[in-house]
Amino acid sequence: MKAVIIGGFVDYQVQMSKSLNKGNDSLVFIYTKDVSLPPENARIANGLRVRLLSRPGAIYNPIALARFLKSSYRMLKEIRKYGPDVVHLQIGSSMLGFYIPFLRRYPIITTFHDLSPHIGEAKFWEKYMHAYIRHASKYLLVHGERLREAMISDYRQPPSKVKSIPIGPHNIDAFKMYEREDIKEDGNVVLFFGRILEYKGLEYLIRAEPYITREVPNARIVIAGSGDFEKYEDLMVNRDRFEVVRRYISYKEGAGLFQRASVVALPYVEASQSGVVSTAYGFKKPVVVTNVGSIPEVVEDGKTGFVVPPRDPEALARAIVRLLKDEKLRKCMGENGYKKLNADLSWDNVMRQTLAIYRSAMDGLKSDN
Repeated sequence: MKAVIIGGFVDYQVQMSKSLNKGNDSLVFIYTKDVSLPPENARIANGLRVRLLSRPGAIYNPIALARFLKSSYRMLKEIRKYGPDVVHLQIGSSMLGFYIPFLRRYPIITTFHDLSPHIGEAKFWEKYMHAYIRHASKYLLVHGERLREAMISDYRQPPSKVKSIPIGPHNIDAFKMYEREDIKEDGNVVLFFGRILEYKGLEYLIRAEPYITREVPNARIVIAGSGDFEKYEDLMVNRDRFEVVRRYISYKEGAGLFQRASVVALPYVEASQSGVVSTAYGFKKPVVVTNVGSIPEVVEDGKTGFVVPPRDPEALARAIVRLLKDEKLRKCMGENGYKKLNADLSWDNVMRQTLAIYRSAMDGLKSDN
């Protein structure tokens, strides 16, 4: 089995290729603004065929556009020489649709990591490109049954065309490179990790703070990630209860943050899935998530964490307080999450399902011919 994987998800595509190459073969193209892989990803990708593509940049930037066209031409030329059995697109950006006319000779499988752009991120032309990509794909992959149902109903796709597979734990290995025995859980720390974007519902965690610290006076909320934080400053009732790390978080710094955390909170108001859940599981941390998208499908309520309604600071606070007050429950849930990560959410399980879809796509191509 020879697969080409194209997209803009460095962690995900490297881990996917590593798993796929156990008895198969892959060629990976990742579009990025960087000229090389981060060192942690490079270590994981050692021995894999990974190529970097230039991002197109603004259409009025002729240098960036020329660089993009040149790298795209090289990619398509190498794909033809490689002769894959399938091409697997990883949709984060709809720019991948521009490659489809040159790839139609191969079965195309497309993973939609999000069915539509997040709040505040939509571009008017993306819906047309997404429709074109859906039409051109043999199979559409999503990360959860709720997302599968939405793809079928909202985008009028045949049920047989849409498949649900778990989201693989794509950045655990990179974080775990920096795990240290001398860093332990630090008191009552609630961690919000990742880019600060509107759809992640950070305001509801901030509004939950007075309820949390009323019950657990020494609790602290750590907010770690890049993004626009100014609009959240005025929402803080007790500023000294927060630790804000407002920048890009390296794997090394991130590992320390997860090790220190007692609970990892995902107060999202809208989402498809989140890699933060699997990262928390990798560090044996319980999670508190909201009932949005397919996130509840990877969190067993009362076993690996708690699921609460979105936009409800009091419900969020109650779940967090329950975990902060019960160390035995935290440890139990953390162990359960770790077991789930290495079973249901493991790359072996993800790739077993993915390879079955690849084979079906190949069989379909043969029957069409």
